[in-house]
Amino acid sequence: MAQTTSTKSRSKDKSDATGTMIDAMANWQAAGLGALNWFNASTIERMGDMGAEWMTFVAERVREDVALQHGLLHAKSPAEVQQLQMRFLQKAMDQYSAETGKMIEMSSKLFENDDDEAASDNVNV
Repeated sequence: MAQTTSTKSRSKDKSDATGTMIDAMANWQAAGLGALNWFNASTIERMGDMGAEWMTFVAERVREDVALQHGLLHAKSPAEVQQLQMRFLQKAMDQYSAETGKMIEMSSKLFENDDDEAASDNVNV
């Protein structure tokens, strides 16, 4: 019998804690710290797209670094080394510039709401 009372007491404590948390969240929302209405499925998908784009870019840059090292090891003269380095730096600047543009474009669309999804995904607590 004592065990049953103890179990009920713990259950009541959890219920009270949940109620307290719900009240706190309602107060936060009333204070202007809403339930992250802008954070929906399309936002998460776009964040994933940005991560995938960045990882693809980094992988390509690593390939370029390895190719440079290979070229430097097989260079026959200082002039050839200089030419390889200049090509590498120019390509790196071009690629970083292009990638910066892509990331800026993707980040500017990150928090856009799709009208169709906005109604179904945005749920206030």
